[in-house]
Amino acid sequence: MTFLPAPLSALRHTARRFATASATLALGALMLLQPARAAAPTSPDPAGNASISHASHPGATRYELHLHHLHTGETLDVVYRIGDEYIPEAMDKLNHFLRDHRTQDTADYDPKEFDLLHNLLGRLHKPNGEIDIVCGYRTPESNSFLRTLGGKASPAQTGVAEHSQHMLSKAIDIRIPGVRTRALRDAALSLHAGGVGYYPVSQFVHVDVGPVRQWSFR
Repeated sequence: MTFLPAPLSALRHTARRFATASATLALGALMLLQPARAAAPTSPDPAGNASISHASHPGATRYELHLHHLHTGETLDVVYRIGDEYIPEAMDKLNHFLRDHRTQDTADYDPKEFDLLHNLLGRLHKPNGEIDIVCGYRTPESNSFLRTLGGKASPAQTGVAEHSQHMLSKAIDIRIPGVRTRALRDAALSLHAGGVGYYPVSQFVHVDVGPVRQWSFR
């Protein structure tokens, strides 16, 4: 049997296929030798938020609050802001926590109110202190009820404002365990961040992010 030499074009085609296959094998071997690239590190948030990527906020300050609601008995430890970014999931938790406990209605709080609380703790040298919540958000119906105690008192007796910042989700009435009410009032006034109401008999301080002003009520 006689073997005829292959045409030159066929030889060139075979050579190209061999070179392509060799390059593919070499690339696959190189990829096997490369270590897997690690994903951006994340860690579970001890305050109960969704995992937050440290790579997205390198060196950013974490703003945390520890709250206890005197009416519902609930507590909330939450990182609500990292650097200049407010965390949506944390804001939702805070809005629910500060709901009108009479009607269960919620509203979207002004984030500056939480910054006010955070700064107030810093001014008192209690950065990790717990804040007792006396009153958060109020519906107009709840505010009207408190204003007259259901028709049993006059507004002059209750000290509840008709157009309260509580209805605008800009105010919270608070106590801080271990801090006297007068000292809490003075610290809040020093921030010049909004309204400060002093209630020495009821032993709480109203803080809001409305216009800067102050008042006292027995």
